[in-house]
Amino acid sequence: MDTPLPEAPAEYDYLIVGGGTAGSVIANRLTEDADVTVALIEGGPGDLDRPDVLTLRRWMGLLGGDLDYDYPTVPQPRGNSHIRHSRARVLGGCSSHNTLISFKPLPSDWDEWQELGADGWNATVMDPYYDRLLNNIVPVAEKDRNAIARDFVAAARDALDVPRIEGFNAAPFTEGVGFFDLAYHPEDNKRSSASVAYLHPHLIAGDRPGLTLLLETWAHRLEFAGDRVTGVRVRGADGTDRLLTARREVVLCAGAVDTPRLLLLSGVGPAEDLTELGIEVRHDLPGVGENLIDHPESVIVWETDGPIPENSAMDSDAGLFVRRNPESPGPDLMFHFYQIPFTDHPERLGWERPAHGVSMTPNIPKPRSRGRLYLISADPKVKPALDFRYFTDEDDEDARTLVDGVRLARRIAASEPLAGWLTREVFPGPEVTDDEELSALLRSVAHTVYHPAGTCRMGAADDEMAVVDPRLRIRGLSGVRIADASVFPTLPAVNPMLGVLMTGERASDLIRETHRGGDHA
Repeated sequence: MDTPLPEAPAEYDYLIVGGGTAGSVIANRLTEDADVTVALIEGGPGDLDRPDVLTLRRWMGLLGGDLDYDYPTVPQPRGNSHIRHSRARVLGGCSSHNTLISFKPLPSDWDEWQELGADGWNATVMDPYYDRLLNNIVPVAEKDRNAIARDFVAAARDALDVPRIEGFNAAPFTEGVGFFDLAYHPEDNKRSSASVAYLHPHLIAGDRPGLTLLLETWAHRLEFAGDRVTGVRVRGADGTDRLLTARREVVLCAGAVDTPRLLLLSGVGPAEDLTELGIEVRHDLPGVGENLIDHPESVIVWETDGPIPENSAMDSDAGLFVRRNPESPGPDLMFHFYQIPFTDHPERLGWERPAHGVSMTPNIPKPRSRGRLYLISADPKVKPALDFRYFTDEDDEDARTLVDGVRLARRIAASEPLAGWLTREVFPGPEVTDDEELSALLRSVAHTVYHPAGTCRMGAADDEMAVVDPRLRIRGLSGVRIADASVFPTLPAVNPMLGVLMTGERASDLIRETHRGGDHA
């Protein structure tokens, strides 16, 4: 099924651009029908027999390497201008690159989408898709729960009076602390990524003759016949340039950066921006690249009195959710507990990295700031500009969330049994107590949880900035849909990977409904 580009057929029923988290799901589901042909176009290599990819605990070694597209951000006047946005260049996409923390989006997350015009994406419709996921989603195994992480859970529970949660996906929650659910195989620390769960069984068995996998193949332009997308121009690792055509549909699953990038390069987006770059306007669609959202986080670091226990699934096995505003439908502050001193950005500003340490990373589940992605060149090889506009919301709630987070983190650190491990606060330091000073420091070292979304958001027919309708069809075009995090109107309050997988499952249903004689693509 892994076919060199020059030998691949030129025409398929479906072309899927991006063999990542959603693309893997859709390729699997569509080829359940033996009469259907699908080309899965992936810019990176495969992950079979790649222990550097498949071993979950080696995730940090993938960041910034040859399996990372590594997108910079434009200068952030109120944030950190040095953030690098890792995007996976490998089969399975970011589910082959991340920590596989697995949260079913909360009912309030889905219902918010419905309220914003994504009709048919409410919790009643979407929750059942969780049970269809093929990934092995389990709580962090007992053998991977080291002593300091257990003590963090106990200290947070007592210091903040929040419930301990065993199995975050068992029921909706607004607050709680506990060990995460992960998509992994605890016996050997192997990922249960989208590619492992949805593609590997068939790649190994060779039982999906309708699936063609095109690795290290870059999609650089869509092909049109009037307002219908008919194919994709791709380039292989050897420089081979080919046109692939779709009898039924092209499905864009390249993620919140590369899906809008491909649309813009193809002349679909804000007409004025495209014209300035000399790109022929095929379809004026002003929302492409807008509404860029992310889960930003900052960090507080402590030195410990000695080495951290070695047993761990991926060095950030437990976390905490808090609801500060009782009127919020879900949590409005989250922490990852890192069993390492997470000091890359503080070190850049002169802080030291302790020999042994731990970190808490307060992050913003429902960020209010919105940014945009745009091209700076018509050359497909030039990376787009990412302007997240971190901490630019009018009421400054995003920055206030980080300040509140550090204050809560200090309460946890002062509580036993965690306090017994800690010798001193390294960053920002106990002497930093003023709100404005804390805000400035926390924003200057703020990082990303690698959750970009929203750049081709879904919405109602009368929403001029919506890029896709609730059936994931690009407004004003036919023969093309989008199914990845770019269609998210807002971010879920939790890590979004399962939301992307569930979007892939929903997209598969919508596509199959269309070609059983329902609506037109």
